[in-house]
Amino acid sequence: MRFCRSKNRRRTTVLKDLIALTKPGIVRMNAFAAFGGFWVASRWSIDWMLLIWMLIGTSLTMASACVINNYWDRELDTRMERTKNRALPTGRISPGFVIAYGLLLGAAGLVLLFLMVNSLAGWLGLLGWFVYIVVYTIWLKRSSTWSTSIGGISGAMPPVIGYCAVTGTVDAGAWILFALLFLWQPAHFWSLAIRRVEEYRAAGYPLLPVVKGIKRTKLQMIPYVLLLIPTVILMYAYGYTGQWFLWVGGILTIVWFVHTLFGMNAKSEEKTEKWAKTNFLISVNYLLVVFLLMIVDTQRDANASGWITSLFP
Repeated sequence: MRFCRSKNRRRTTVLKDLIALTKPGIVRMNAFAAFGGFWVASRWSIDWMLLIWMLIGTSLTMASACVINNYWDRELDTRMERTKNRALPTGRISPGFVIAYGLLLGAAGLVLLFLMVNSLAGWLGLLGWFVYIVVYTIWLKRSSTWSTSIGGISGAMPPVIGYCAVTGTVDAGAWILFALLFLWQPAHFWSLAIRRVEEYRAAGYPLLPVVKGIKRTKLQMIPYVLLLIPTVILMYAYGYTGQWFLWVGGILTIVWFVHTLFGMNAKSEEKTEKWAKTNFLISVNYLLVVFLLMIVDTQRDANASGWITSLFP
């Protein structure tokens, strides 16, 4: 009986580790963004089976990228307090098993996107997977401060995949959704990196606050958040969302922008820590609220609102 309980505990631990390797928080966020893109393109006329296949394929593809990211970072993870107890750094799971697990998830996800959704969704999924693993994880993460910005291409893919699953084409809506996620990511991540700059420095990651300093990082966050304002306006202007999204989303973006500007006045380490923590929380809630607004306020008719659609029908 004791042997059976011990065996069950080991199985439970392995299962938890396998789930943790996929970074479920990131996968959930990507799935939600993909759902938002799908909903905007569908305009309340939902093909539920297509939606389900798209979500499963996208989630598996992103989970694969996260697992392989964990595999590649396993040695660096031993140097950071936040990551040293993960399955690979502690040796609970072998690297060979993890890489096979990641590749299997990726193959399954991409097959579903190509066969059950459409070829465009499949190619976009493959692009996001490639950028996250090869460009971001293997190349830039260890060599350049541009890792966060360029790596954001992969993080911006899920809503585009969701959108293109419906439309089958990359049009203005796909580009605006891409811009929304692409611009959101650097400021969101840098506010976290500022708080943990010494951990990243010890681990050897050449992040912007490590290489260029915290003041430069605060300054570089500003244009990314600022450019989210016209992105929100364009979602309304092209008729994808209504006035609720325009006004509430616009106000939230301005609030985040103003708070980002205040970061330049936070001179002491204590004030910077407090500012960065608040800015990070604002960024997380911003994305959630903006996508909820986008879904709720999606226009049923392509010409229901928006001054651009009226000028260029």
